[in-house]
Amino acid sequence: MAMKSSETRLYTAKEAAGYLGVSLATLNRVERSGFLVPFRTHGGHRRYSKAMVDDYLESNKERWKKGD
Repeated sequence: MAMKSSETRLYTAKEAAGYLGVSLATLNRVERSGFLVPFRTHGGHRRYSKAMVDDYLESNKERWKKGD
């Protein structure tokens, strides 16, 4: 079964930060904390799947609800 293009969409760091509504510096802090682990291109550039970014957003919604 082929994956839909939205499932295989990869964001650059700038696109992922924009999608999350955060700065690149905040995205870097999120990575260092281990909450997001991007894929790396052969050139070392970071790529984030849409599913990965959406999962991060969803997990933060739960964290905010709990007051953590």
